[in-house]
Amino acid sequence: MATASLNMQSVFAAPSGGLSSRNIRNTNQLFFKRNAPVGVRCMAQGDPIKEDPFMPSTSASASQPQMPPSPPPVSKPKVSTKFRDLLAFSGPAPERINGRLAMVGFVAAIAVELSKGENVFAQISDGGVGWFLGTTALLTVASMVPLFKGIRAEAKSKGLMTSDAELWNGRFAMLGLVALAFTEYVAGGTLV
Repeated sequence: MATASLNMQSVFAAPSGGLSSRNIRNTNQLFFKRNAPVGVRCMAQGDPIKEDPFMPSTSASASQPQMPPSPPPVSKPKVSTKFRDLLAFSGPAPERINGRLAMVGFVAAIAVELSKGENVFAQISDGGVGWFLGTTALLTVASMVPLFKGIRAEAKSKGLMTSDAELWNGRFAMLGLVALAFTEYVAGGTLV
């Protein structure tokens, strides 16, 4: 680095304006000095090699048939099974677990509201916390076991019940549960 800046200073501080052939030659020797020859060959993947008819072919390339390179094997991306990676903000577990809990919670809240006539806040105060904690523990463990084995929901989704549909249903259930609680709070009673 220091020699490059010294050489550049000598180019710019030269009495003949800095562009003498001697200074340019020194700069080229400094920047383009190679210890070993390096060759670069670029080929498009999947296309056969085409020889240019105007370029003379070398004896090595003329004797060997030109075969296109085989594509590299497609490997599945490795999924992490670490607890910290699974429960990270962008990990596979948080939104899926929260969505599953919201789906169960929304259906349970509407069912209890229809059967007993209690709003969400009355349901929570009448023993709903225990049910909520038990359901949370059960669904969290049930959701984490396949993730620890490296199985993702996307790999098992086929037909109508896809992993994307589950995520969207969970998102709508989260919004519905919050909207239900907010509406009951504002209205001061049950929704139904």
